[in-house]
Amino acid sequence: MMAEAEMGKWMGLAAGSLAGGFARYFLATWVYGIAGTGFPYGTLLVNISGCFLIGLFDGLAEVRFLLGPDERILLMTGFCGAYTTFSTLILETSKLAGGGQWPRAAANFFGSGALGFLLFRLGAAVGGIR
Repeated sequence: MMAEAEMGKWMGLAAGSLAGGFARYFLATWVYGIAGTGFPYGTLLVNISGCFLIGLFDGLAEVRFLLGPDERILLMTGFCGAYTTFSTLILETSKLAGGGQWPRAAANFFGSGALGFLLFRLGAAVGGIR
């Protein structure tokens, strides 16, 4: 049987993920309704706002010690993870850069973007989508 503390972590992850997924959908849909779909403004806004949020939560946890492990799971892993994984890419890249590991930071950032794009195109070709 799962311990109560472990169950609380799973519930926090589930609640954060649900809220983040809904927030992403509604914000992007709202932006596309205003700006149109000629450019991915909705995704852009979600990505940059997610970067702000995960930075805020990381600062509250690491510098001010206002967020504990359970709150990090709820807000950073759950909410931000479902809202946008781009924010996690930026958080991890920033931590590498902050630790003086600039080559690894660049490899993480550009590797995710370039390789992600190439593998998307490969997957789409294999799937016959494009």
